[in-house]
Amino acid sequence: MLELRPNCECCDRDLPPGAPALICTFECTFCPDCARDRLAGVCPNCGGNLSPRPIRPARLLAKYPPSRQRIHKPGGCPSAA
Repeated sequence: MLELRPNCECCDRDLPPGAPALICTFECTFCPDCARDRLAGVCPNCGGNLSPRPIRPARLLAKYPPSRQRIHKPGGCPSAA
């Protein structure tokens, strides 16, 4: 089951469960702006592609809550350029 991490690893923007986000196969999580503008769709951690994070139906959030653990790179993510 996906963790649904609560923030962007690059900019630390909040990403609630229904918010658009992109993830890699290891669930590294990024906001659309960082994924597009800074990372060019490539995970800076594993080098894999970033895909849209699925949205967990609201009726299942109580039974399967999102993660509360924030993962953030204090220096931000490297630019793809």
